[in-house]
Amino acid sequence: MSSDPGAPSGGAYEWLQRGLALLSSGDAEAAAVLLERANRDQPGSASVLEALARAQFDAGRIGEAAHTFAALVEAAPDADYAHFGLGLSLTRLDRFAEAVEHLALAVAMRPDRPEYRDSLTQARATLRARKEASHG
Repeated sequence: MSSDPGAPSGGAYEWLQRGLALLSSGDAEAAAVLLERANRDQPGSASVLEALARAQFDAGRIGEAAHTFAALVEAAPDADYAHFGLGLSLTRLDRFAEAVEHLALAVAMRPDRPEYRDSLTQARATLRARKEASHG
């Protein structure tokens, strides 16, 4: 539990639960603030990292989301959603070659997820179109 007098009451678990509730209600920025505190209190927690990355992404903080999803991939390399989130974030940052690697891993792990396949198809199409445009 944090000794910071300005901290919200509770500890990392309570902050995670409140952050998830805020994220579900559409307040991604407020969720990110709480989840950043939870992450400082429990660094490396996969559940906190995933929630924080989602909140950052939904709040439009794509660079931060990519960084957090990358930390999640490092903490939980077998987590399909971590690779999907990182891949999606990288596409928003115009880093399609890197994105394809992570999206392909997500699809390999969970071929039943159409949003994973669709994102991979779109990223590959963008790469192909850019390659053709640069050689055309």
